[in-house]
Amino acid sequence: MTPLALEGVLLFVPTPHHDERGFFTRTFDTAVAAEHGLDPAAFIQDSQSRSRKGTVRGMHGRSGRGEAKLVRCARGAVLDVLVDARPGSPTFGRHLSVLLDDETFAHLYVPPGLLHGYQALTEADVCYRIDREHDPSEDLAVRYDDPDLALPWPLPVGPISGRDLSAGSWAELRDRLGA
Repeated sequence: MTPLALEGVLLFVPTPHHDERGFFTRTFDTAVAAEHGLDPAAFIQDSQSRSRKGTVRGMHGRSGRGEAKLVRCARGAVLDVLVDARPGSPTFGRHLSVLLDDETFAHLYVPPGLLHGYQALTEADVCYRIDREHDPSEDLAVRYDDPDLALPWPLPVGPISGRDLSAGSWAELRDRLGA
């Protein structure tokens, strides 16, 4: 487990076992999660998305109590991007990028209050463990190409959802959060 540059963000890197048949790796261990301050029982929903190479999903977050996620790339590779949207945080407004892929099997813990998104570097399947039921009235979104954030998408941006294209700006979200 590696703590990262945004407070509360953790990267769990398991040890896959490879042989002539392929590989085996543990994708979640409640004891390891608990050892690092996470409540394994708090994750109530598992979701999966499949994205074409170049696709950007995000930047999404939740208002209210926020939403914690445990994210991994089960197939392919993505550049996962976080933005600290927690007013009062010493890293408010900063972003962090982490490569998630099907070779290292790293899991990214995203604490509540961060915006989350990713770009598929290959065709990719991303799996999420989420600690709250989805409430659309709490959705937050900032455009993936907001000039104030200047997020580092490494590939030409491919398909974008209508929701993500209509997302607001970082400045609008800062004002909404009172930051």
